[in-house]
Amino acid sequence: MMYSSIIRGTSCSIALFVWFHASSKVVLPAETEPRQLFHLTARPWRPLEIQRERYLDVIEGLCRFSIRHQNDQGAIIDPFLHREHQYATPYFAYAVGTLIAEGRATDLSSHGILAMEHATVCFDGGNAAIPDKHGEFFIAALTGALPLFQNRTPTAQWERWHDRLKKPQEAVVQGGKNNWETYLLKGEWMRVKAGLAKQEAAVAMIEDAWTARQSKRIAAAPFFLYHDRTSVPDTLSVEAVGRGNLLALIHLGYDGPSAGEIRYIAETATRMSMLLQDPSGQSPTNGRTDDHVWVDIGYQLSFEVMAERMLASDPWLAGQYRRAAILAFQNTLRWQRSDGEWAGSFFVTKNHFDPELRVGHQTASQYSNYNGSLMFHLAEAFHARHSIIVERPAPAEVGGFAIRLDDEFSTAFANAGGMQVQANLRGETSEGYGNFWTPLGIVRMSRSGWDTRLGPSDGALTRDGGVSFAPTYAEDGRWLRMADLSERYKANWDVALASPVLVRVSISYAPRANSTGPTFRQDLVITPDGLLSTVVKTSTEDAKWGVTWPILENDGHPLQTKIDPRSASTSYASDSDVQTFFAINDDAEAIPEMQSLRSTYGDLRPVRVVTSAPANHTFVYPHTSSDPEIAKMHESITVTEIGYRSLLGRVDGNLYVGRTAAGGMGSRIDLDNDGRTDVTFSSPCVFILQLHHGKVTAVETDSDVTMTKTETETETEGITLKAFKPLSLTR
Repeated sequence: MMYSSIIRGTSCSIALFVWFHASSKVVLPAETEPRQLFHLTARPWRPLEIQRERYLDVIEGLCRFSIRHQNDQGAIIDPFLHREHQYATPYFAYAVGTLIAEGRATDLSSHGILAMEHATVCFDGGNAAIPDKHGEFFIAALTGALPLFQNRTPTAQWERWHDRLKKPQEAVVQGGKNNWETYLLKGEWMRVKAGLAKQEAAVAMIEDAWTARQSKRIAAAPFFLYHDRTSVPDTLSVEAVGRGNLLALIHLGYDGPSAGEIRYIAETATRMSMLLQDPSGQSPTNGRTDDHVWVDIGYQLSFEVMAERMLASDPWLAGQYRRAAILAFQNTLRWQRSDGEWAGSFFVTKNHFDPELRVGHQTASQYSNYNGSLMFHLAEAFHARHSIIVERPAPAEVGGFAIRLDDEFSTAFANAGGMQVQANLRGETSEGYGNFWTPLGIVRMSRSGWDTRLGPSDGALTRDGGVSFAPTYAEDGRWLRMADLSERYKANWDVALASPVLVRVSISYAPRANSTGPTFRQDLVITPDGLLSTVVKTSTEDAKWGVTWPILENDGHPLQTKIDPRSASTSYASDSDVQTFFAINDDAEAIPEMQSLRSTYGDLRPVRVVTSAPANHTFVYPHTSSDPEIAKMHESITVTEIGYRSLLGRVDGNLYVGRTAAGGMGSRIDLDNDGRTDVTFSSPCVFILQLHHGKVTAVETDSDVTMTKTETETETEGITLKAFKPLSLTR
């Protein structure tokens, strides 16, 4: 059952998705690719309907910002380095070319022509003449820009550009560097199509690169994600680069001997990446260059490409890709600037600190190159999107999965009804590229239709320590947070249930070999409403222990935070979304620690929560103005032996009932808690029911069953359901 959300057994169930060790050999599996087959959402859903032209608005803003930093030779000068940096100029040229080809911002034409002139001169001079020797990044941008300027540039000048771009690739690139080489593969094939390079030589180069190096960076089946191996654990941000360039190579029509293998891998991995996207559209965190805004645009580009590729064969999947692309785009707008001379540009990382402080930056992160990446890839996304495709709920909005990636990534994801958790099973032990990127513990909690920055959207790991949502304990008179202990601890991930509205997983923390310390288990009950965390110490030594809550308190602007003896909340304004952590134990004490730690998103205040009880219960409550008030919600939560009950909903074993959805795994469910069964299935199944004022309006199951429902003491006749075929029950 490759695509069922769970594999059922007599006493337990396990998640569909399991992790595989990375292999140096790529093997194409016989089974179909990872995919979430459920369609119904736990929350009311509507299309965003962001039109393609909106991309041009953002591109134009970026270009108008950039011309303020263009010198007389046409180079884009970085406002902080005060020199041309990497590939900012050719990326700007491509973006301007896109605008003027669409009849937009024609007054920028002269700026684009000047940038093309300068960048092609650099290209013709070879790698040593290219800023920071980033020739790999020039090829695709300049080749793609060439036709955009063809009828808008004096013929003689355009022909000079054309001739310069015939420079042999080996004179332009450094060669063989991780994801850098994938830029070369994409760009060189574009040159073949443009008549700028010989096909036979390009195919030989691509095949050598793939078979000798790039195929060895592909994770094992069924995920096929790209391993850049430039941080430990590996980077999920740069993963999008290598995978995206391989997908582009295929989409551009590459037909060499390895084309079929590359196509299968790139498409499968991109399908997988939709499950890693958070419900607001953010790419996953972790590893080098995480939480950089341009990475989300890279995700958007891949999703736009796949939407077009899937339209004829699978319109629903195409609609999911289109939705995921739009979510990625919309999410980036939170970091667009409107202040004075910076208007139109974007913060490099996902915060509002002065970029001169370089919060969350890697060593290569500069204002010009990463705003350049954003405008270039957004322009590519504009060109990729050309069909009218009906939006469908993205997998992150549907939920129903629990995934552990391979040991190189060492991270796991769980999502129930659009409530998503990302947990790191290993932390980084040494600084690389300017930062510690990956703390141990839960680093992201996000919810559909809610401001996921508050989650928080990432933990923190610095020279001064780390913070994540995880256990903490006292040793030698000092409290140690799990995020501080990457060298001593690692974690394991176990799944008990994965359904569209209820996921049960456990994270077990234990010392590494030759290390000591107490062991812990963190059980998570995830529903569309929030997250119930139960932490227990599983070893017998006598040690004080508790749980750490990470509270976002400043992202360049102070947030409104409130820490009480048994709860902590944070929000951007009194009338905006709120994140709240509730201590459920009656004797629990929430103690804010003195020092906050700076994550990519901002300053996180660790709050230590201790109790004398053997189990430390926390409910994480991401809420909006339409949800119950904090005090009433806190008062209503009761933890039971098989779940919990609250104003928003209840969990009884493998079943959940909420305001707008119910489901889980079983053969019957009581929706109104009156002791009588309201819905019965002919055999146990994983199911979701959409509700309106307590009445069932739609149903979907993972197997063929017959459903009977009782409303107002009237029993319906059996309703035949087919696996993964949602049925509306409204009249």
